[in-house]
Amino acid sequence: MGNELHRAALRESQLHAELLPYWRVRVVDVTGSTQIDLAESIHARTAIDGDVLIANYQSAGKGRLDREFIAAPSSALLFSFYRETQRPREEWNFLALLAALSIREALQNLDKQLDVTVKWPNDLLVKEKKVAGLLCQATELGVIVGIGLNVSMNRDELPVETATSLFLEGFTELDRNQIVKKILQVFEEKFSLWNLMGSSPFIFEYEQACSSLHCQIQISLPKHGPIDTSATGVTLLGELILQDGSLVNSADVIHLR
Repeated sequence: MGNELHRAALRESQLHAELLPYWRVRVVDVTGSTQIDLAESIHARTAIDGDVLIANYQSAGKGRLDREFIAAPSSALLFSFYRETQRPREEWNFLALLAALSIREALQNLDKQLDVTVKWPNDLLVKEKKVAGLLCQATELGVIVGIGLNVSMNRDELPVETATSLFLEGFTELDRNQIVKKILQVFEEKFSLWNLMGSSPFIFEYEQACSSLHCQIQISLPKHGPIDTSATGVTLLGELILQDGSLVNSADVIHLR
């Protein structure tokens, strides 16, 4: 079976109905960036808490540090969602880690054979190859979370050699409708708990899932050269705890093992 058969259309009305009342889903065929579109809607006060925007194709998709993310039409799950919170603003960075945990749990619920790990702060790996990435953008009242998940990409469609897709890893569920529904359902459960209690209930889960801990890594900090080190855990604010006790809240991480 060719993977093109797994690029079925996203069913907006069905997703919208099944995910209410927490989420309101809109699907577009082509856009520049779901993240930019949703941010502009929030700025114009036409978007509200729980809005989700999914695209079959993005012509100007971006990842962390403004890196380009382009995928063949319908080969990836490309979406952004908006959640408002009254938790202190300094805690919002943890939502990137919460979203990564949600993607991991959703994928492993759909296929228990798939071993997914989290690379701090916001990549998901299968066999140390990137299958998904995300970025978070703060607004006045909350956070926009943007997610790119490689679903049915062939090897020659991958952006880099260090990437992979669910199709290439033999994932049993390649219907993007089912995948995005499960991700949003899992995130809502975790977000509701985080809204009440903060990040403390998730630290152990994240540290167990994170392949960036207790191994040799290289960190590139803003305005600094690369540093070879290791990390021992994460803080309640989502910072990486290095072996010397210093904290990092934003950096590029390379696994050296």
